Amino acid sequence: MTKVTAQMSVSLDGYYAGPRHDGDDGWMESAEAAGFFRVTRWAIDTMGWRERQGFEGGEPDVNSEIITETFEAAGAYVMGRRMAEGGEVPWGDEPPFHAPVFVVTHRPRAVLERQGGTSFTFVTDGVESAVEQARAVTGGKNVAVAGGGSLVRQVLEAGLLDELELHIAPVVLGSGLRLLDDNLRLPDKQAIELTPTRVVHTPGVTHVRYSVNGRAALVLDDRGSGGSGPATVWTE
Repeated sequence: MTKVTAQMSVSLDGYYAGPRHDGDDGWMESAEAAGFFRVTRWAIDTMGWRERQGFEGGEPDVNSEIITETFEAAGAYVMGRRMAEGGEVPWGDEPPFHAPVFVVTHRPRAVLERQGGTSFTFVTDGVESAVEQARAVTGGKNVAVAGGGSLVRQVLEAGLLDELELHIAPVVLGSGLRLLDDNLRLPDKQAIELTPTRVVHTPGVTHVRYSVNGRAALVLDDRGSGGSGPATVWTE
């Protein structure tokens, strides 16, 4: 069954990049880039990542297996416009996706065809539409929400995400772009429940996969009050 998944590398304090860089040039020298490359350091030298980029070498370790698994599970991708524009030149003529990519944007643009099976379709009628269009072409594989963090939050808030995997780097950035920040808006006394389904630890990163269970009401649990009433816990 097709699932909608997302995976992101984050610091221990929840940042996926350094403070946002708003200039047109110089991103590679920015604080945003410095934070991003620190939390993704675990991936750069793996064989799975390098092969997907068309490079030789790399370490055939557990991290490499997880990257290969992630790419192979995806039949289509959804990503934000900022990520798509930022990667257009570095990805070159053969981006690493090898599958259709649906870009959520407010600005229309013609479909961008690339080598290796990658195409970029720019969707202007919302994240739900982008996910549905991606579902239609997965061939039974998953829809992978590639980022950035703002788009992952939108998909999670809309109740469209089935699985979230965090690659937690052992570093504290202190500031930057946080994956789960105040822009994820839920009604008062409501939360999103997740269940951890896999934890893989390596020296450079800890991979934690969650199944997203959906929204749940926050109800007072008074078991510590000494009262005789029944305990109230999370509800669907």
